[in-house]
Amino acid sequence: MSLGPVMLDLTGVELDAEEREILRHPAVGGVILFARNFEHPEQVAALTAAIHALRDPHLLVAVDQEGGRVQRFREGFTRLPPAGRFGELSREHPVSARRAAHSVGWLMAAELRSVGVDFSLAPVLDLDRGISGVIGDRAFADSAERVADLALAWREGVHDAGMAAVGKHFPGHGGVAADSHTELPIDERSFDDIEMEDLIPFERLIRQGLEAVMPAHVVYPKVDPSPAGFSAFWLRRVLRERLGFQGVIFSDDLDMAAAAAGGDYAERSRSALEAGCDVLLVCNNRPAALEVIESLRDYDDPTVHLRCLRMHGRGGIERARLHLEPRRQQALRAVAELEALDIPSLDLQTPATPEEQAP
Repeated sequence: MSLGPVMLDLTGVELDAEEREILRHPAVGGVILFARNFEHPEQVAALTAAIHALRDPHLLVAVDQEGGRVQRFREGFTRLPPAGRFGELSREHPVSARRAAHSVGWLMAAELRSVGVDFSLAPVLDLDRGISGVIGDRAFADSAERVADLALAWREGVHDAGMAAVGKHFPGHGGVAADSHTELPIDERSFDDIEMEDLIPFERLIRQGLEAVMPAHVVYPKVDPSPAGFSAFWLRRVLRERLGFQGVIFSDDLDMAAAAAGGDYAERSRSALEAGCDVLLVCNNRPAALEVIESLRDYDDPTVHLRCLRMHGRGGIERARLHLEPRRQQALRAVAELEALDIPSLDLQTPATPEEQAP
């Protein structure tokens, strides 16, 4: 059975009968977990095992485990520093910052793989321009080169733990103040300005084989009138053709306010697919998710199926043995050193309910 084009969410800490039926729908390809789906590591391991057992090949299981403000699993998991900490360290100690990014990326992925999660929707490749509160210290730095440098090191660590990476939010969310969860941000910059800075981290990671990208629910009117996630110019001409990206394009959540520009939910899903998205996220709105999967019951794209298979997690260390792993001790030292940095908080604005915000 092929993986479908929709990734949706669950209501609680275990599957109920309705959810088991929904997850067997041919249009479903994956599940994104939130804080409400997590109690402790053993519980979430049982949940991911139950999800994986429903289909062959198994459904993808994802979570936002960036660190800092955006970390869904906490109890029994290492509290990870926000990406901005690596950037601060890199100002004076770039080699140490790269090593720390590699080590902490490995730790994040190793902990998730030990409970059956396939991948985290990370890293954030946006630039922290001091404008976007929803991005802020989720970005590695304000410099495109430093973001690319640190994100590459972080991704290498993630790969070492058997996990793929998802770069977001293409082509860059750091130049707008508005939060796309609640309104439609408008970025008035020209294509040349965006290409010279914001596209650099995406371009460099794509050259190294980045497996997935998530576009921003942002409009760049001097480039295209549609939000990036509904724009064939951004997704097909720039991302696929110009940058040569061959991996999965995940839409940002189609239930976010900024996605309303795409019409009703069935229209949004079709518009996003036609623009070039491969997998559609529909979160925190079960009626909308049901509407979308029914509208896509007969949708089938073998190319997308093959791309999605690359997102399955590979191997991993058993959780009972993870605490004995020398790389974990090294990573914990890096986390402690990053948290001890004497710098002000990089948060510009904390979302009202970060545990349940979409990616």
